[in-house]
Amino acid sequence: MSVNARHAVVFLVAISFGLSALSVPAETRLGIASLSLASGVAGFSLMAGAALLASRWRWLEAVFGGLDRVYQVHKWLGIWALVMASVHLAFKAGLSSWDVAPILSLPGDVTRLVRQLSFVALMLIVLLALNRKIPFSTWRWWHKLSGPFLLIVIAHWLSIKSPILLHSPAGWWLAGMATLGVLGAGWKLLLYPWLSSHADYRIVGVTPGQSAVRIELLPTGRAIAFRPGQFGFLVLQVEGLREPHPFTLAGAPDAEGRVVFMIRALGDHTRRLVAEAVPGMLAAVYAPFGKFERRANSTCEIWIAGGVGISPFLAWLDDAQASGLERVNLFYFHTPGRSFPAPHELAELTAARGVALTCIDSGPDSPAFADALTTIVRNAGAENVDIDFCGPAGLLHATRALL
Repeated sequence: MSVNARHAVVFLVAISFGLSALSVPAETRLGIASLSLASGVAGFSLMAGAALLASRWRWLEAVFGGLDRVYQVHKWLGIWALVMASVHLAFKAGLSSWDVAPILSLPGDVTRLVRQLSFVALMLIVLLALNRKIPFSTWRWWHKLSGPFLLIVIAHWLSIKSPILLHSPAGWWLAGMATLGVLGAGWKLLLYPWLSSHADYRIVGVTPGQSAVRIELLPTGRAIAFRPGQFGFLVLQVEGLREPHPFTLAGAPDAEGRVVFMIRALGDHTRRLVAEAVPGMLAAVYAPFGKFERRANSTCEIWIAGGVGISPFLAWLDDAQASGLERVNLFYFHTPGRSFPAPHELAELTAARGVALTCIDSGPDSPAFADALTTIVRNAGAENVDIDFCGPAGLLHATRALL
């Protein structure tokens, strides 16, 4: 079982509230002041946790079930950090009966400034992260300030008068979370471009489609090792296209170290990438990431792809080492005029690998989809069917409802 956003938020908040309660007199633990104190500790912990998840460390994928899910948890940790910080700001986290002292003494005006800046910084991080209208190139640089902003929040914790001693359970908890958050942010900001798993490539082929493109790259030195279904961050060494974006590796590994990306123009960055990518361009690929893998020894497999979600399945079809493809049924949802690859091209590939293909251009409510899926599951037996899905949320919800 993988950890999801709810698990992570509840765990960090519960630990923060429990340890905060141990730091104040028992008779005050149910008061507003204790709520404010615990909310401050929880907000700090959630923010530090979000900074840790931003590191893209490989072990985090194993805990959360994939880097895409790590990003979902990262987003919700930030949102709930702002909620907890707002509660902390709204009420005074102190009583005259509490024995309080700062861990690090700063001048009073500096302490007040740090306290105010810590909330403003957290608010800016979350609001910028949720604003989809900001161009990605601008948003990325603003979001990089999350690491330095965390240092401001740490300074607030150390300088504010609090009943939490450094050598108390809550103090050790805050110190540990601060350390993890700073390590994660420091790695991502300072060391990631040099020490993370990546390799240099050159574009050798560009196949355009309707508002999409297929890019083939060959390594200029060593190649990255990956498995079909994984994804990587593509960085083109061209002014304006240097921001890393995640794309599924749409081909299987080969002797040349070739990597293939299927990219659809969905935003400002991808629109420019689709329009300007040409053979000869240099690039860096940071990979591999992802846990989208076929299960071995399945009696019946159903693959459901929507739009560019066909990419990981193309990699599975391209895998010369793959076996058991004759038991696969592939459903490809596409929009006429925007299909990439075109249905007839996909039909040739699936026929060569013995995969049964059903192309649907009428949406997830198509009777053809319902009838075909029902027939397959009935004939194989529900307990013998494995389903892999990659596509938009609407198609996922419709598929789950049908199942």
